[in-house]
Amino acid sequence: MSLPRSIAAVVVTIGAVVSTALLPAPAAIAAPDDSLVSALHTRGTSIIDSSGRVVLNHGVNNVDKSAPYMTANDGFTVTDADATKLANLGFNSVRLGVSFDALMPTKGDVDEAYIARVVGVVDMLASHGIRTLLDNHQDGLSSPWDGNGFPAWSIKSRPAQGEPNPGFPLFYLMPSMNKAWDEVWTNSNGVIDYLGTALKSLAAGLKGHAGVMGIELLNEPWPGTAALTCFPVGCPLFDLQYQNTMSKLTRYVRQGDPSVPVYWEPNVTWNQMMPSYMGLKNIRDRNIVIAPHDYCIPSQLAIYLGLPEQLRALCSAQQGLTWTHVDEVTRRTGKPVVITEFGDVDASVLSQTLDRADKRFMGWMYWHYSSGQSLAGVSRELVRTYPQATAGRPGKMTFNTATGAFSFTYVPNQSISAPTVIYPSSVHYPNGYTVQVTGGHYETTSNGRLHVFADGSAPVTVTVNSK
Repeated sequence: MSLPRSIAAVVVTIGAVVSTALLPAPAAIAAPDDSLVSALHTRGTSIIDSSGRVVLNHGVNNVDKSAPYMTANDGFTVTDADATKLANLGFNSVRLGVSFDALMPTKGDVDEAYIARVVGVVDMLASHGIRTLLDNHQDGLSSPWDGNGFPAWSIKSRPAQGEPNPGFPLFYLMPSMNKAWDEVWTNSNGVIDYLGTALKSLAAGLKGHAGVMGIELLNEPWPGTAALTCFPVGCPLFDLQYQNTMSKLTRYVRQGDPSVPVYWEPNVTWNQMMPSYMGLKNIRDRNIVIAPHDYCIPSQLAIYLGLPEQLRALCSAQQGLTWTHVDEVTRRTGKPVVITEFGDVDASVLSQTLDRADKRFMGWMYWHYSSGQSLAGVSRELVRTYPQATAGRPGKMTFNTATGAFSFTYVPNQSISAPTVIYPSSVHYPNGYTVQVTGGHYETTSNGRLHVFADGSAPVTVTVNSK
């Protein structure tokens, strides 16, 4: 998205396998350390950890767009204190912005010191049980358009003398910027090869660091002059060209790390209600995740163009259309989906994304969090009780933000010895909560997570309610 947004005593009980009787819970016991993270891979439409469990991520974005990038104590990049806070609020992922401009500030030369700083943030977050998605971020392509992302040396086009620049998001309509994006998609001057080389170095620098959730190839890619073909029903011809570019960049990443998950985002006309045709051509790489955004256009118009806030009443219908597109891409590609941006400091629209994501058991990352920022205005929606890792096949999951009532059913995989891990919301149970498990039993860990174990092969249901 655009420039950083300012956003924004437990009583536990257990039920017998099929009983509704509630008994006093045992004291918290020592349990496997939830702060340890492991490498991920995809399986069908799920993301899997090294134990074989299905991982569900709830996260935030932290994207530094200005040089000098990600320096110590820059007041923006997440710190150890931020990680402690985020983990206590149940967030298990951060989408950390990286920049082509920072990776390769001069033509052909990768800045290894910058990669080392990225590695430091990834490892720090991992020590708190938080995985990192490395997001190759751009907005407005490059600095000649007052944008960020691509280094100016990588693009030959420039704004015409006297060409008006209306700023985000309307600068994408500038003829010069569209010409510049065409350079990207045609790989003029080798710009995609230079980007691929930079991402290969990033992947190599992070290889073996278990905290890496994945590498996202490009944030909000604009089609350039082909954008005119994307309205009103999407642009399959451009999406084929775009998928070929994503495949090429993925091959570069694979030279640095053969197994890291790679995230592909639909072209950004998706944010203007257009469908994506990614997957019309088979996606051969087995470790790809689809990474769309889910924004309410009326809310965006109110925030950025000053239009009436009453238009937000249209958000449910508009975002409902977006989610039909999510379902189409999921069916066509057979890949996992993570909503890597949504919200944009508008608490009134959060449930439109979160309830739909819960229904589909899909992960998400809220836009945006800066170091030291309070999430108080949005925490009741974002801080949810949820299964962070499921030792089996997830079933129905519900969470009521008004009452804190949570229910989750899964079919256990008896070959998995690791527990199902559930985070109980730190916001919704001011007087404590009760837990009931049918088909299994649970333990409470020292960090407040619930570790659930199946008693057999029958489905396990876990309910959590405010006391």
